[in-house]
Amino acid sequence: MPDVPQWARLKTGVSYPLRRGAWYQVVQVTHGIALLDVKHRSMTVPLELLQIAPTRPQVWSVVPRPRDAVDMPLSWGNIYAVCPNCCARAPLGQRVPSMPCNRCGGEFEIAWSLDHYLA
Repeated sequence: MPDVPQWARLKTGVSYPLRRGAWYQVVQVTHGIALLDVKHRSMTVPLELLQIAPTRPQVWSVVPRPRDAVDMPLSWGNIYAVCPNCCARAPLGQRVPSMPCNRCGGEFEIAWSLDHYLA
């Protein structure tokens, strides 16, 4: 376990068997590999594919629609959001500062630019 808990998600444009935009707890980092807790199972991921944060961001992740998207309505357009609490996906309409999650009921800001939240 890292000395201080860390969180990781896939970088934009990376194809790997993890949910795009979802944050996972980092269990260990060694030799360019991160061991992540994915639904209570360990999964290794190369560090260069990950964005690391010191705390789990409590903002909606904004994710570009992947070319190989499945189970995502075309009406959602080119981007969608991932809830920071339950990882539910949701369409993004107009550029609003926050929105509620239909699955967990939480209301969170939208990370139109995550740089602000990781600073």
